[in-house]
Amino acid sequence: MEPYISPGLIISLIVVAIGIFIIAKGLVIVRQSEVMVIERLGSFNRVLESGVNIIIPFVERPRPITMIRYMRMGEEYHPMTTDETRIDRRETVMDFPGQPVVTTDNVTVKINGALYYQIIDPRRAVYEVANMSQAVEVLAKTTLRSVVGKMELDKLFESRAEVNNAIQAEMEEPASKWGVKLTRVEVQDISMPEEVEDAMRLQMAAERKRRATVTEAEGEKTAAIAMAQGQRESAILNAEGDKQSAILRAQGEQESIRLVLSAMGDSEENKQTVIGYLLGQSYIKVLPNMAKDGERVFVPYESSALLGSMGMFRELAGSPDDVVRQSLQKDGLRGGFVGGASNL
Repeated sequence: MEPYISPGLIISLIVVAIGIFIIAKGLVIVRQSEVMVIERLGSFNRVLESGVNIIIPFVERPRPITMIRYMRMGEEYHPMTTDETRIDRRETVMDFPGQPVVTTDNVTVKINGALYYQIIDPRRAVYEVANMSQAVEVLAKTTLRSVVGKMELDKLFESRAEVNNAIQAEMEEPASKWGVKLTRVEVQDISMPEEVEDAMRLQMAAERKRRATVTEAEGEKTAAIAMAQGQRESAILNAEGDKQSAILRAQGEQESIRLVLSAMGDSEENKQTVIGYLLGQSYIKVLPNMAKDGERVFVPYESSALLGSMGMFRELAGSPDDVVRQSLQKDGLRGGFVGGASNL
């Protein structure tokens, strides 16, 4: 005999199955850093945060967002469009392929960039723009062309950070209307035609050669300045030495004359005798140099009087050294004639 199943039991089982299905459909678990935009009968209702959430099946449903992601296959990037009901609020990178850009000096370069952005308002990202990721990509490309088109090629290579900041600044306002925050923009690679690369290499080589020449010239200039300063200081020291020597020599001669006059007496006749003796010495010292320039030497008439004065000086006082020595012995000292007067 077959078991009897009442219609009420069957209905209860159907109700229970329907309830389990409804609960399963209405129970939504949202992971950390993700949100879901919920529509009720086609209009926005709420945003589900991370955790366990309950929705009404067939009445409420999540609104998907369209995202474009690039997949690299070999040397080329291929876009892939997906509709995602779970909106990721983490920072996302969009590595868009290289874009041809013309600089102000009419050089076409291909620039590959990366864009880092974050969805901060999911409702705006879904309802304010039809395709948020595509809109951000197109905005990045147009802004890149606008910024780079105002710069020369050399400036572009020198100012990548400036280009990144300029692109980010121009994109912030329109992106904020879509609930997107731009964190940073990076210019990854800049490629150019081969003839431009060759010209730049030649320019760099010439610039390095110029810098080497300038550095060598600066070194030679510094060495010449140092040598000139050394010669100048040496000449100053030599002049100072000659000056001090001349002063000491003059002081010695003056002291010698003073001693001779004090020994012989301070009369006018003795002064004239000493002066004649010194002038005679000067004539004798100059005669050898005068003889070098010719075979004959003409002695002035006045020199005979001077030599006579020297003889008279010798007869009166003997050798000048003896006079000075006698004066020094009177003072209890011993020594020769100070001042360098030599015997005839």
